[in-house]
Amino acid sequence: MAVREGDPVQTRAGEILSEVFGYESFRGAQQEIIERVAAGGDALVLMPTGGGKSLCYQIPALLGNGITVVVSPLIALMQDQVEALAQAGVGAAALNSSMDLSKRREVWDRLRAGTIKLLYVAPERLLIDGFLDELDAFSPALFAIDEAHCISQWGHDFRPEYQKLGIIRKRFPDVPIIALTATADDPTRKDIVKGLGFTEQDLFVSSFDRPNIRYTVEAKDQPRRQLLRMIRERHAGEAGIIYCRSRKKVDDTAEWLREEGIRAVPYHAGMASQQRTLNQQLFLREEGIVVVATIAFGMGIDKPNVRFVAHLDMPPSPQHYSQESGRAGRDGLPAEAWLCYGWSDVVLAQRRLAESELDPIQRRISHHQIDGMLAYCESSLCRRAILLQFFGEDGVEQCSASTESCDNCTKAPEVIDGMVLAQKALSAVSKTGQRFGKVHVIDVLLGKANTKVTRFGHDRLSVYGIGTELEERGWHSIFRQLASRGMIKIDFEGHGGISMTERSRVLLRGEEDFSFRKDAITRKASRSKKKRKMKIEGLDSMQSSLFERLRQYRLEISRQLEVPPYTIFHDSTLVEMSQMQPQTLDQLAMISGVGQKKLEKWGRGFLEVISSQADAGS
Repeated sequence: MAVREGDPVQTRAGEILSEVFGYESFRGAQQEIIERVAAGGDALVLMPTGGGKSLCYQIPALLGNGITVVVSPLIALMQDQVEALAQAGVGAAALNSSMDLSKRREVWDRLRAGTIKLLYVAPERLLIDGFLDELDAFSPALFAIDEAHCISQWGHDFRPEYQKLGIIRKRFPDVPIIALTATADDPTRKDIVKGLGFTEQDLFVSSFDRPNIRYTVEAKDQPRRQLLRMIRERHAGEAGIIYCRSRKKVDDTAEWLREEGIRAVPYHAGMASQQRTLNQQLFLREEGIVVVATIAFGMGIDKPNVRFVAHLDMPPSPQHYSQESGRAGRDGLPAEAWLCYGWSDVVLAQRRLAESELDPIQRRISHHQIDGMLAYCESSLCRRAILLQFFGEDGVEQCSASTESCDNCTKAPEVIDGMVLAQKALSAVSKTGQRFGKVHVIDVLLGKANTKVTRFGHDRLSVYGIGTELEERGWHSIFRQLASRGMIKIDFEGHGGISMTERSRVLLRGEEDFSFRKDAITRKASRSKKKRKMKIEGLDSMQSSLFERLRQYRLEISRQLEVPPYTIFHDSTLVEMSQMQPQTLDQLAMISGVGQKKLEKWGRGFLEVISSQADAGS
């Protein structure tokens, strides 16, 4: 990739970082990656969500001549990136199926005029016959492949068209390629390297740790009430995303939250396109909106001040969970990833796998992913460490109670020897014939002489009533934990009966230990609908008041421009303004995230807000 003679890449990259994007220093391996790509080298970049991947190709694009072609899987992702770059004064455009003919012609005219530095396209468009030939006329200087995990069959969003992107190397052998993803375990990385013709030397792996996110898992009791309690107690008036597994559950949950005074909107593929777009725009452009969605929502949503991501159903894999939960706290401020998990999640995961038409390799991959997610949910160990281990980060220190980065480390769960309890549960499964569901087996353990138990004569079994030391809730937890460790399986060809595995027989013989995690009792949600102001660590009452005024002013600007507020300034930038309270443009320019173009557009207005707050307090 060509750069200007006599102009060191390092110096120019630093100037662009400051002048265009408003940051004073690079994070992690950003600078090394940018210098490698600008010098004509390839790079596979693995960084967590919010880790600054985009700058790794946006700055090289501005360093060199020609255009940078960015391959992106979703229209929303393209639009978000293009909008943010436009606010920073960077020439960018997208070509996608949502555009009419006149808009596509306008993009081609801009390309011919040389005013576009970054062109965003979907993989399907890139692979259309003749498209690469058309691009050749504009001297592509760099190809960037976003969401690169889609290349791999091990990736959670595998897309066959991504596997064909190796054609870029054949068609443009001298043009560097940078591939980027926030979720890739070791097998996925190897597939990407092979598919794009990279080498191990092209690999840049950052830690996937997001220390600003607190990870919390609750056993399902009354999931909606648990969700409401979490929002009201910790995230009142803040933006969040809630994931549900079905469209109906999305609609029902959003409606219920609105009845409870939460500003919630639904989002799923079954909605009318216009309404879906309106809800997405509301989330992006307003403050404090909660989106209830299926997994169709989120990829490409670059909203930095999402304060919580909640899951009312267990995600299908740690990769899904890492990516979805990583949409919280992209601005680096405290955020929460909250998951409510129960037996229904175990049943659904195993049913989907049993009913799928996957080939043996994909089935094995899916089974591995489900096991990883079950282990995360049921573990009594550090949540962060478990999640990071799935991505190959071993030896991770558990978070401390003072940082409150996960529920297990903040307040260690009670773990007791569960060998006898597990043996009782498995004996009841065996004695009842390995064909009845969990509820019936628990009824037998508790000695409930209901119609079904007596009809099958199970009140006369030796296991009848041997489990009265636990309440029903405790036995539900035991069965979840047995399932999470592969000691029972569910028969979906019959009526969902529980049966034993070889591992369970080892446990029955006393040849394997079983520790039992006692679930915490969940408190009921408060009925109070009183909203609280957003709490930001490090701000006193006067600074918090200024922060709220700056947010409101930013919202007014964004509404006038019809753009998301974060394309003006991130919350983290407003926090720093509230702390530093700059009085001049030069002082404001020193705030992280205030680039030259943004300073020129909005600097004086934000200074007036800061000044008026100071006058009011004097």
